[in-house]
Amino acid sequence: MTVPAMQQPPTSPAQALDELLAGNRRFVAGSPLHPNQDAGHRTAVADGQHPFAVLVGCSDSRLAAEIIFDRGLGDLFVVRTAGHTVGAEVLGSVEYAITVLETPLVVVLGHDSCGAVQAAREADGTGATPSGYLGAVVGAVVPSLRRAAREGVDDIDGIVDIHIDHTIELLLERSVTLNRAVRDGRCAVVGMSYRLAAGEVRMVRAMPASEDVTLVAGPAAFTAPSGS
Repeated sequence: MTVPAMQQPPTSPAQALDELLAGNRRFVAGSPLHPNQDAGHRTAVADGQHPFAVLVGCSDSRLAAEIIFDRGLGDLFVVRTAGHTVGAEVLGSVEYAITVLETPLVVVLGHDSCGAVQAAREADGTGATPSGYLGAVVGAVVPSLRRAAREGVDDIDGIVDIHIDHTIELLLERSVTLNRAVRDGRCAVVGMSYRLAAGEVRMVRAMPASEDVTLVAGPAAFTAPSGS
Protein backbone atom coordinates (compact mmCIF):
# COMPACT_ATOMS: atom_id res chain seq x y z
CA MET A 1 0.00 0.00 0.00
CA THR A 2 1.29 3.45 -0.89
CA VAL A 3 1.50 5.68 2.16
CA PRO A 4 0.09 9.12 1.25
CA ALA A 5 1.99 12.27 2.02
CA MET A 6 0.66 15.77 2.18
CA GLN A 7 2.18 17.55 -0.84
CA GLN A 8 1.93 21.07 0.56
CA PRO A 9 1.45 21.76 4.27
CA PRO A 10 -1.35 24.17 5.20
CA THR A 11 -0.28 27.81 5.22
CA SER A 12 -3.32 29.44 6.82
CA PRO A 13 -4.94 28.87 10.23
CA ALA A 14 -8.16 27.65 8.62
CA GLN A 15 -6.37 25.16 6.39
CA ALA A 16 -4.34 23.87 9.33
CA LEU A 17 -7.45 23.38 11.44
CA ASP A 18 -9.24 21.59 8.61
CA GLU A 19 -6.27 19.23 8.21
CA LEU A 20 -6.23 18.38 11.92
CA LEU A 21 -9.97 17.75 12.09
CA ALA A 22 -9.88 15.59 8.95
CA GLY A 23 -7.11 13.50 10.48
CA ASN A 24 -9.05 13.06 13.69
CA ARG A 25 -12.11 11.92 11.76
CA ARG A 26 -9.99 9.26 10.07
CA PHE A 27 -8.62 8.15 13.44
CA VAL A 28 -12.10 7.89 14.97
CA ALA A 29 -13.38 5.94 11.97
CA GLY A 30 -10.50 3.49 12.22
CA SER A 31 -9.21 4.37 8.76
CA PRO A 32 -5.99 6.33 9.34
CA LEU A 33 -3.77 7.10 6.37
CA HIS A 34 -0.53 7.40 8.39
CA PRO A 35 0.77 10.19 6.13
CA ASN A 36 4.38 11.34 6.22
CA GLN A 37 5.59 8.29 8.14
CA ASP A 38 7.54 6.52 5.41
CA ALA A 39 11.30 6.36 4.97
CA GLY A 40 11.26 8.77 2.05
CA HIS A 41 9.55 11.48 4.04
CA ARG A 42 11.86 10.84 6.99
CA THR A 43 14.78 11.69 4.70
CA ALA A 44 12.98 14.68 3.20
CA VAL A 45 12.43 16.41 6.54
CA ALA A 46 15.85 15.60 7.98
CA ASP A 47 17.24 18.97 6.91
CA GLY A 48 14.34 21.13 8.05
CA GLN A 49 10.85 21.21 9.50
CA HIS A 50 7.71 23.11 8.59
CA PRO A 51 4.99 21.99 11.05
CA PHE A 52 1.55 23.36 10.33
CA ALA A 53 0.29 23.32 13.93
CA VAL A 54 1.64 23.71 17.45
CA LEU A 55 -0.03 21.37 19.94
CA VAL A 56 0.12 22.57 23.54
CA GLY A 57 -1.28 19.47 25.16
CA CYS A 58 -1.56 17.51 28.36
CA SER A 59 1.16 14.94 28.97
CA ASP A 60 -1.38 12.14 29.44
CA SER A 61 -0.03 9.03 27.71
CA ARG A 62 -3.31 8.57 25.83
CA LEU A 63 -3.07 11.98 24.19
CA ALA A 64 -0.47 11.27 21.49
CA ALA A 65 -1.08 14.09 19.01
CA GLU A 66 0.37 12.49 15.87
CA ILE A 67 -1.82 9.43 16.40
CA ILE A 68 -5.15 11.06 17.22
CA PHE A 69 -4.76 13.55 14.36
CA ASP A 70 -3.33 10.97 11.93
CA ARG A 71 -0.21 12.95 11.08
CA GLY A 72 3.45 12.13 10.60
CA LEU A 73 7.01 13.38 10.83
CA GLY A 74 7.40 17.13 10.61
CA ASP A 75 3.66 17.89 10.71
CA LEU A 76 3.12 18.91 14.34
CA PHE A 77 5.23 20.83 16.84
CA VAL A 78 4.19 19.27 20.14
CA VAL A 79 4.65 20.81 23.59
CA ARG A 80 3.21 18.76 26.45
CA THR A 81 2.97 19.31 30.20
CA ALA A 82 0.71 17.82 32.86
CA GLY A 83 -2.59 19.64 32.62
CA HIS A 84 -1.18 21.68 29.68
CA THR A 85 0.18 24.12 32.26
CA VAL A 86 2.01 27.13 30.89
CA GLY A 87 5.50 28.20 31.96
CA ALA A 88 8.40 30.05 30.37
CA GLU A 89 9.61 26.98 28.48
CA VAL A 90 6.17 26.38 26.98
CA LEU A 91 5.85 30.01 25.93
CA GLY A 92 9.32 29.97 24.41
CA SER A 93 8.56 26.80 22.48
CA VAL A 94 5.35 28.27 21.07
CA GLU A 95 7.10 31.49 20.12
CA TYR A 96 9.85 29.53 18.38
CA ALA A 97 7.28 27.67 16.31
CA ILE A 98 5.31 30.72 15.21
CA THR A 99 8.31 32.97 14.54
CA VAL A 100 11.11 30.71 13.30
CA LEU A 101 9.02 27.92 11.80
CA GLU A 102 6.10 30.21 10.81
CA THR A 103 3.50 27.77 12.09
CA PRO A 104 0.00 29.19 11.49
CA LEU A 105 -2.02 27.46 14.20
CA VAL A 106 -1.69 26.92 17.96
CA VAL A 107 -3.98 24.31 19.56
CA VAL A 108 -4.49 23.89 23.29
CA LEU A 109 -5.44 20.23 23.66
CA GLY A 110 -7.04 18.96 26.85
CA HIS A 111 -9.09 15.85 27.52
CA ASP A 112 -11.93 14.49 29.62
CA SER A 113 -11.25 13.14 33.11
CA CYS A 114 -7.96 15.07 33.26
CA GLY A 115 -5.88 13.82 36.19
CA ALA A 116 -4.23 17.20 36.76
CA VAL A 117 -7.62 18.87 37.10
CA GLN A 118 -8.83 16.12 39.42
CA ALA A 119 -5.70 16.42 41.57
CA ALA A 120 -6.12 20.19 41.79
CA ARG A 121 -9.75 19.80 42.75
CA GLU A 122 -8.89 17.38 45.54
CA ALA A 123 -6.06 19.59 46.79
CA ASP A 124 -8.24 22.69 46.71
CA GLY A 125 -10.98 20.87 48.59
CA THR A 126 -8.74 19.52 51.34
CA GLY A 127 -6.26 22.37 51.52
CA ALA A 128 -3.40 19.88 51.20
CA THR A 129 -1.07 20.85 48.36
CA PRO A 130 1.00 17.94 46.97
CA SER A 131 4.69 18.01 47.78
CA GLY A 132 7.48 18.61 45.29
CA TYR A 133 6.95 20.01 41.84
CA LEU A 134 3.54 18.37 41.59
CA GLY A 135 2.37 21.22 43.76
CA ALA A 136 3.30 23.63 40.99
CA VAL A 137 1.11 21.76 38.52
CA VAL A 138 -1.80 21.79 40.94
CA GLY A 139 -1.26 25.48 41.68
CA ALA A 140 -1.40 26.30 37.98
CA VAL A 141 -4.79 24.60 37.64
CA VAL A 142 -6.41 26.15 40.73
CA PRO A 143 -7.33 29.45 38.98
CA SER A 144 -9.44 27.43 36.54
CA LEU A 145 -11.21 25.79 39.49
CA ARG A 146 -11.98 29.18 41.01
CA ARG A 147 -13.34 30.43 37.71
CA ALA A 148 -15.49 27.31 37.36
CA ALA A 149 -16.90 27.91 40.85
CA ARG A 150 -17.78 31.51 39.96
CA GLU A 151 -19.57 30.29 36.84
CA GLY A 152 -21.40 27.51 38.68
CA VAL A 153 -19.62 24.70 36.81
CA ASP A 154 -19.10 21.64 39.00
CA ASP A 155 -18.63 18.61 36.72
CA ILE A 156 -15.06 17.61 35.96
CA ASP A 157 -15.34 17.83 32.18
CA GLY A 158 -16.92 21.27 32.39
CA ILE A 159 -13.98 22.36 34.53
CA VAL A 160 -11.62 20.86 31.94
CA ASP A 161 -13.22 23.05 29.28
CA ILE A 162 -12.73 26.12 31.46
CA HIS A 163 -9.12 25.11 32.06
CA ILE A 164 -8.51 24.79 28.31
CA ASP A 165 -9.98 28.25 27.85
CA HIS A 166 -7.86 29.59 30.71
CA THR A 167 -4.72 28.16 29.09
CA ILE A 168 -5.58 29.94 25.85
CA GLU A 169 -5.95 33.21 27.71
CA LEU A 170 -2.63 32.73 29.49
CA LEU A 171 -0.81 32.09 26.21
CA LEU A 172 -2.24 35.24 24.67
CA GLU A 173 -1.74 37.39 27.75
CA ARG A 174 1.82 36.31 28.51
CA SER A 175 3.23 36.12 25.01
CA VAL A 176 3.38 39.46 23.25
CA THR A 177 4.74 37.60 20.22
CA LEU A 178 1.76 35.24 19.98
CA ASN A 179 -0.77 37.95 20.70
CA ARG A 180 0.63 40.13 17.94
CA ALA A 181 0.74 37.23 15.46
CA VAL A 182 -2.94 36.53 16.11
CA ARG A 183 -3.92 40.18 15.79
CA ASP A 184 -1.97 40.41 12.54
CA GLY A 185 -3.74 37.34 11.14
CA ARG A 186 -0.55 35.28 10.81
CA CYS A 187 -1.57 32.74 13.43
CA ALA A 188 -4.65 31.53 15.30
CA VAL A 189 -5.24 29.90 18.66
CA VAL A 190 -7.98 27.36 19.34
CA GLY A 191 -8.92 25.04 22.16
CA MET A 192 -9.92 21.40 21.79
CA SER A 193 -10.93 18.65 24.17
CA TYR A 194 -10.24 14.99 23.43
CA ARG A 195 -12.60 12.21 24.49
CA LEU A 196 -10.49 9.29 25.66
CA ALA A 197 -12.98 6.51 24.90
CA ALA A 198 -14.41 7.86 21.66
CA GLY A 199 -11.11 9.17 20.29
CA GLU A 200 -12.67 12.35 18.95
CA VAL A 201 -11.84 15.98 19.56
CA ARG A 202 -14.32 18.79 19.87
CA MET A 203 -13.81 22.50 19.71
CA VAL A 204 -13.94 24.26 23.06
CA ARG A 205 -13.42 27.83 21.98
CA ALA A 206 -12.87 29.33 18.58
CA MET A 207 -14.56 31.63 16.12
CA PRO A 208 -15.74 30.07 12.80
CA ALA A 209 -12.96 30.19 10.23
CA SER A 210 -12.65 30.50 6.50
CA GLU A 211 -9.82 31.34 4.17
CA ASP A 212 -10.62 35.01 4.73
CA VAL A 213 -11.27 34.98 8.47
CA THR A 214 -8.60 34.36 11.06
CA LEU A 215 -9.54 31.96 13.84
CA VAL A 216 -9.39 33.70 17.18
CA ALA A 217 -9.81 31.97 20.51
CA GLY A 218 -11.57 34.50 22.65
CA PRO A 219 -11.45 38.26 23.11
CA ALA A 220 -8.05 38.18 24.82
CA ALA A 221 -6.51 37.64 21.41
CA PHE A 222 -7.39 41.20 20.50
CA THR A 223 -6.14 42.74 23.72
CA ALA A 224 -2.48 43.62 23.53
CA PRO A 225 -0.77 42.73 26.81
CA SER A 226 1.26 45.33 28.63
CA GLY A 227 4.61 45.90 27.03
CA SER A 228 3.43 45.29 23.49
